[in-house]
Amino acid sequence: MPAPTDAPAAVRTSPPESTSVERASRVGLVAGLGLVVLAIAVPLVTGWSVRATSHFPHTVAPLHATWHPIVGIGTPLALLVGWLGVRYGERLAATLSWRRLLVTTYAATLAWAVALALVYGPSGLSRELNSRQEYLVTARTIHDVPAFLSGFVARIPFSAGAEHWPIHVAGHPPGATLLFVGLDQLGLGSSFAAGCVVTVIGCTTPVAVMVTMRRLDAEACARRAVPFLVLAPAAIWVAVSGDAVFAAVAAWGLAALAAAATSTGARRWPAAVTAGLLLGLLPVLSYGLVLVAPLALAVLLLTRGWRLLPAVGATALLPALGLAGFGFYLWQAYPVLHQRYWDGLAPDRPAAYWTWASVAALVISAGPALGAGLGALAAARRTADRAVLCLVTAAASAIVLADASQMSKAEVERIWLPFVPWLLLSTAAIPRRWRRPALVLQVVTALLVEHLLDTGW
Repeated sequence: MPAPTDAPAAVRTSPPESTSVERASRVGLVAGLGLVVLAIAVPLVTGWSVRATSHFPHTVAPLHATWHPIVGIGTPLALLVGWLGVRYGERLAATLSWRRLLVTTYAATLAWAVALALVYGPSGLSRELNSRQEYLVTARTIHDVPAFLSGFVARIPFSAGAEHWPIHVAGHPPGATLLFVGLDQLGLGSSFAAGCVVTVIGCTTPVAVMVTMRRLDAEACARRAVPFLVLAPAAIWVAVSGDAVFAAVAAWGLAALAAAATSTGARRWPAAVTAGLLLGLLPVLSYGLVLVAPLALAVLLLTRGWRLLPAVGATALLPALGLAGFGFYLWQAYPVLHQRYWDGLAPDRPAAYWTWASVAALVISAGPALGAGLGALAAARRTADRAVLCLVTAAASAIVLADASQMSKAEVERIWLPFVPWLLLSTAAIPRRWRRPALVLQVVTALLVEHLLDTGW
């Protein structure tokens, strides 16, 4: 398959519509909103202690958040960016040349994330990273990386006493903490500087998704979905969240994989090595990111790029083997973490609630348009773009596996960020007359969450 050119494409602005697709879109939207309302109401009405956070009386489950109405300096900026996105987003997505669209997408994503963070003022980009439970505080104390790696597993369990790692450090492989060690060594160890770097990286994710889609001959769908990718409420958790960096690494790994599979000659192998390294970083950043595998397989299926699998697979082993050379063994660490998780808060988070309420948190993070998109895509599956159908199905499969593992209970609005943009590709199937109202709902949801709740981000 030849690499696409940069010439402006004559994209189709709307897919064929039918009464059944419109009906399915409405049903999906109502179902998603209904699930959110139910997940909020059940603990409030029944008094059920679902432990979304450690401060249940003030918790607004299913989000890891507490009530905290606020208006800040970022409020007018967020309102402006949201209005501009709704007013001009679809037109620009349909008419800009590809390169200009990529630049505009990144600028708009960054503006939206920063505007929402600034509702709390400049501290919106730094306050969470100052938490003792986050990576940065620990990273500042690490001056001997080999010793950190060789002794990492021993300090995961609570039995390590006062020496046990804080929650986020213990809950991830050391690659996540080493990211912040690197920032500290580069002179970017202040919480504000590190927050800016994390946000700048995390906001590249929609661009990577679009690059992937164009390589899969699905540019028209990418253009239709991009306003929803940019204005998703997930932007709240993109600013300063380590998971936003993980999402970007995953997205660019898949983009490199698509580039390798659709390139010819010698150009494909550097892209394949890049894909392997980026995808191989995922399990040393977060254990759960092995679930990006269905998305990688979907890319290979769509491109028939199976011949790349040995090279990509071998390269993907290098990050884990590199850490093993310094004494950290991924396969030994995960069982220890599993035990710590169940020795801690996990038993107090009832599966009877979180198995479905985590999906409600995902709907809030991705935005109500996710329900409309999934409904429309399901109804139009026989005529839908194959790339959209495969990637959305792969992302949904990853969510089902994560949910079934019971290792993702609560906080999934942040933890599942790497899968949100791929699920939001389903919005390409939303019928034309429902698109702007759905986009308005995305913006309103993000504004309400950021101005009414303290999510910690």
